[in-house]
Order: sequence, then structure tokens, then C-alpha cells
Amino acid sequence: MKLSDIRPNQGANKRPKRVGRGPGSGKGKTAGRGHKGQKSRSGGLKNSARFEGGRSTLLMRLPKRGMKSNSHGELKRVEYQVVNLGAIAKHFASGEVSPEALVKAGLVRPGYPVKVLAQGDASSVKVHAHKFSQAAVEKLKAVGGEAVVLEGA
Repeated sequence: MKLSDIRPNQGANKRPKRVGRGPGSGKGKTAGRGHKGQKSRSGGLKNSARFEGGRSTLLMRLPKRGMKSNSHGELKRVEYQVVNLGAIAKHFASGEVSPEALVKAGLVRPGYPVKVLAQGDASSVKVHAHKFSQAAVEKLKAVGGEAVVLEGA
């Protein structure tokens, strides 16, 4: 046996049907597509589930609902890093606390606006943050601290 003697099995390789090549081929003239109509045209067969014969699709006809505030359909929402007064009191006994100091202490991640919540005991510190809960402001004032709201959240 030689490498040049190897052939594919009988019937394994089938020649493609050549359509539209005259009456002798058996698939001449209309090339087996019948006469006229959408299916006889090139690019005419639309098999997608949402195609409805050329009329406006159900998806287009249904009412659109909900809010879209930018061109990508996403809501403009500010995500705050939250930190509780108890955690601030644990890391800072006195002085001023800024978002940068909170990042160094490992309480928040950098690059996000900070919101202070009232859970836990407060210490008498001056806290700089982008947002405060009302209860957090009241707790800070009660122990002699101060809440300073930063711009640009």
C-alpha cells in the first residue's frame, strides 16, 4: 500500500449540485426555487423569529416604558461608598476626617463619593464627606463633632 493509493470511501465525497446551469442539469431556469415570491429571490428567506413578512415587528409595535436618562438607556445614578460613624470612631479619635483619610484607613475604596451613615457610636471629629444621613449629622453634633458636605458627588 502506498500513500498515493489512498482514496476516500465510496460515497464519502459528493459533488455539489450545480443549479441554474441549463435544462440538462435538472435544476435549470428557476434553479429549484419555483416561480416568483419572496423565497425565490436572493436574500429572500427570512427565518428569524421576529420577522413578520415585512410588516412592523411585534417588538416595534409594543409601547416602550420606563426611564432612560442618557443615550445608552442607563440611569444617571451616583454610587456612594458608605461608611458608618462607628467605623470612623474606631479609626479616628479626634481631628479631621477626609475621604482620603478614609481610603488610607481602608474603610472605603478610592474614586467614589462617600456617604456617612449613623450606625455605631460617634466620636467628636470633623468629618468631610459627599453626603450624610440625617441621623449621622445629629449624632455628630450631639458629641461635639461636625459634618462638612463636599461638592462634586
